[in-house]
Amino acid sequence: MWCFSLQRRAFHSSLCSLKKLKGKTPAEQRWMLRQLKDPYVKASHAQNFRCRSAFKLLEIDDKFRLLQPGHSVVDCGAAPGAWSQVAVQKVNSAGTDPELPFGTVVGIDLLNIPPLDGAHFLSNHDVTDPATHAKLLELLPGGQAHVILSDMAPNASGFREMDHEKLITMCVTLIDLAEKILQPGGSLLCKYWDGILAHKLQEKLSSVFSSVQTLKPHASRKDSAERYFFARMYRKPVK
Repeated sequence: MWCFSLQRRAFHSSLCSLKKLKGKTPAEQRWMLRQLKDPYVKASHAQNFRCRSAFKLLEIDDKFRLLQPGHSVVDCGAAPGAWSQVAVQKVNSAGTDPELPFGTVVGIDLLNIPPLDGAHFLSNHDVTDPATHAKLLELLPGGQAHVILSDMAPNASGFREMDHEKLITMCVTLIDLAEKILQPGGSLLCKYWDGILAHKLQEKLSSVFSSVQTLKPHASRKDSAERYFFARMYRKPVK
């Protein structure tokens, strides 16, 4: 009965979406049709995730056990909050299982992030701002995180090389953030768009992490330049 109800809701949703195609530009129609066919979009609705990106983090965590009960996690570029939803479940920050350690999840974004039980959101905050760093130090137990997550990206300009450079620059700022809040041995997972500067970012990460590898989850669309650097075993730079 539950499966039939879910199928009926999906069918109804598809009909509504097809009606919305009228009056859209060809590009908008292509995007909506792709969304209708995307199994991860359907799964995100069925499992109440805020967007399909949740499955990228779930896949990575299933393989590497990145998020553990009791961990403190900072989610950069958190809006609309799908990665934070995953993190809350994995680190038990909502206290769903009282027998496991309680974790902490803090999300940051320039945009507004709808509230989520088990997460602290710093909406309308810049991850590079010292004032944001000060708030993080207050919210994180002992002022330290086990994991920094980043699915953030700049608004696309349409110029691939320019957008690539902007995102690499954003990722580099995470290395500065790590120096302030990431505990020794901690991990960083960040999205980047493949291009000529990717190796420079990898070199910078390798200078402070013992292991850095490139990932492309199955939930990332095949035609996308999207990749992730997964950096582990953080060591603070010697000054």
